[in-house]
Amino acid sequence: MAVTEPTGPDGSGGAAPGGRRRLVALILVPVVAAVVLVVDQLAKAAALRDLPEGSARQVIGDLLVFERLENSGAAFSIASGSTWLFSIIATTVVVLLIWFSRRIHSVAWGVLFGLLLGGTCGNLVDRLTRPPGFGIGHVIDFIKIPLLPAVFNLADSAIVASMCLFVLVTLLGIGVDGRQHRPNTRHRREALPSDRA
Repeated sequence: MAVTEPTGPDGSGGAAPGGRRRLVALILVPVVAAVVLVVDQLAKAAALRDLPEGSARQVIGDLLVFERLENSGAAFSIASGSTWLFSIIATTVVVLLIWFSRRIHSVAWGVLFGLLLGGTCGNLVDRLTRPPGFGIGHVIDFIKIPLLPAVFNLADSAIVASMCLFVLVTLLGIGVDGRQHRPNTRHRREALPSDRA
């Protein structure tokens, strides 16, 4: 009995490349998240060690200033005083990201999920482990640039980068399944002559 191999949309053997892309995407999510988390926590530890709270240190003039603040709110010091609420939200987001990442077949989406997961975990670790207590710990912010009125950290930067990447892959029509979804304009163009008749 003959055995036929699964083929892609073009009739070629497309299952194996798709499987490799999915494997790479699934590996990228935890790897990117771990890199973001480690770098974020190391940077915060250095800020705690070298920057007195409230003091400012110019790195590139006024374009980049290190100023350590302890933030009880969300990213970019939004809604200070609601740390416990953001701890619950962040925990929920982490669980959803891990659960939904199983569906990813795209490298770009793997990087996107990794950045978002790592950034969320970076700030969640602060809320769970730093004073004044579990779930209400203050997040360490230390980066200040002229474009933003708030002080932020590398975890915030990773979250923003994931949102920018989300906009890009959406504009390019790249789905979580790895396929490129574009509007089918061919049939519209072919229908025009008959519309004129």
